[in-house]
Amino acid sequence: MARHAAQSIVSLDMCISDFAVLEALLHKGPQSVGEIGRRVDLTSGSITTAIDRLEERGLVARAAHASDRRARVVHLTPVGTARITRVFATHKKAMDRAAHGLSRAECGALTELLKKLGTTAERQLAEGDTHHDDHPDS
Repeated sequence: MARHAAQSIVSLDMCISDFAVLEALLHKGPQSVGEIGRRVDLTSGSITTAIDRLEERGLVARAAHASDRRARVVHLTPVGTARITRVFATHKKAMDRAAHGLSRAECGALTELLKKLGTTAERQLAEGDTHHDDHPDS
């Protein structure tokens, strides 16, 4: 699936990190550079470079953070919103084709399980609990 995703994104004339940043902004709204970096798993240097590149292309813009004068919030521009909406729709179709072997119910169950797994993993990382050996069904 990862190869399908990468092939789909690259075929849309976009690198994977740019797609990840734009997709995060599309689905989660404006965020600080640091939040985006954590969400898409890019180092501070890499996320700054990606945001710079997207800003130069007119796809995102930085603005002052409402409550933290040191932070900048990144948001999609109208051009960026239009671009990622088109790219994401095409990418979603490619991923749906790749998952064609699953029934609608299986896709739904898989989606719910992956969300649950992602939420738990994210919470553990935020809490610094990455070495917990107990499984709930043990």
